[in-house]
Amino acid sequence: MSDKKIWPLLAFGLITGGFWQATDAQIEVSGYYKNLLVSSRTLGFPAFLPATDYTVDLNRLHLELWGDLGENTVFNVQYDNEIFLGDYLKTKQFQVQKNIPLDTYLNLRSTYTDKQSVFGRHGFYRAYLDTRIGNADLRIGRQRVAWGSALFWSPVDILNPIDPTALERDRRTGVDAVVLDADYSDLSRVSVLYAVHASPVRASTAVRWRTNKYGYDWGVTAGRFRNDDMAGVDLAGQIGKIGVRSELTRTKSPVDGFYTRFVLGADYTFLNTLTINGEFYFNGQGATDTSAYDFSRLLSGEIQSLAQRYLGLYLGYDITPLIKWKNYYINNLDDKSFFYAPEISYAITQNNELALGIQIYSGITGSEYGSFENMLYAQWQLFF
Repeated sequence: MSDKKIWPLLAFGLITGGFWQATDAQIEVSGYYKNLLVSSRTLGFPAFLPATDYTVDLNRLHLELWGDLGENTVFNVQYDNEIFLGDYLKTKQFQVQKNIPLDTYLNLRSTYTDKQSVFGRHGFYRAYLDTRIGNADLRIGRQRVAWGSALFWSPVDILNPIDPTALERDRRTGVDAVVLDADYSDLSRVSVLYAVHASPVRASTAVRWRTNKYGYDWGVTAGRFRNDDMAGVDLAGQIGKIGVRSELTRTKSPVDGFYTRFVLGADYTFLNTLTINGEFYFNGQGATDTSAYDFSRLLSGEIQSLAQRYLGLYLGYDITPLIKWKNYYINNLDDKSFFYAPEISYAITQNNELALGIQIYSGITGSEYGSFENMLYAQWQLFF
C-alpha cells in the first residue's frame, strides 16, 4: 500500500478511536475574519513583466475547531476561506505565484473561483490529532513544528522556516508529519519526527533533544530535512534581565554542498514597555556576490535569504494600552541593501483590531532588498 493511502487511514483510525473513547466530549470553536488591503508594484523580474502598480484586497475567514476526544486525545482543525479582489489578479506576477504548490505531502487547499475580478480558495491550514501515551505526546497530521527560538532567522526551524520579510509573520504552511514528544524528566524531552512529502526524496526524519540546565534551555537536533542532512545545537536563556538565544547548524545539501548557519540574538524590555530585539545571522548557504543570487529559489520559498551576513532589529512600544508601534529592520551586510517595516495598530475593542503599515525596500540594482517594491497596507481583524 502506498504512503498516500496509509496516511489518511492512519489519521482516520486515530480519530475514530478517539471518538469511541469519548464520554463527555468538549468542542470549542474560535477564529477570525481578516481584511488585508495592499498597494504595491509588481516585481521587475522577467517572469513578472510588465511591472505595474496594483492593489489587492484579501478577505480571510479562519475557523478553528478544537475537540476533546477522550481523556487523552484532542484534535485541532483550522480551516481558511480566502477571497482576493483587485487589479493584482490581472498581473503576470499573480498568475505565477498562485500556481506555486505548497511544499507539503497532502494538498489540503483548492481553488473554487479563478477570474480576473475575483479569486477564491479554501482549505485546511492545520488538521491534527494529539494523544497522550504515558509520558509522551503523539501528534499526527498537518501541524507546525516549532523547534527554533529566533525572531528573524532560525537555522534549527527548518521544517517551517521563517520568512523575515513576510507581511503575515505568524502564518506558516506547516508539514504533514508524525511527531512523538517523550518527556523523561520535568525539564527534558526527546522528540522524534517523520514528515512525509509528495516527493519521497524530500521526506524528513529527525530527532531532537531538549533540556534545561543552569537556567538555559539547550537543544540538539539532527536528521534529514527535505533532501538535506543537518545537525545543530541551540540555547536560550537570560543574562540578568537580557534575553539571549543562539542557534548553530551544519548542513550537507546535494544542491549547496556543506554549509554552516548560525544566529545570535538578544532582547530587552524596559519598564515603559519599550522592547528591543536584535539578531546577527550568518548564512553559509548564501552568496557574497550579487551576481550569484538565486532569486528564483527565494521567490519559490525554497530559501529565505540570498546573502551571508545579516543584522535584524525589532523595536516595539506601547504608546497606550490600546495603541502599539512595531518596527522591523533588516540590513544585508554584504550588499548593503535594507528592509524596514513600521506598523501601528489600534485595539478598537477587545476582539477588534486595526493596523496600518508600510514595507520599505532599498538598495542598488541587483541587491537583495533593492530588487523588491515598497508596500502599503491596512488590516482589519475581528476575532471570535
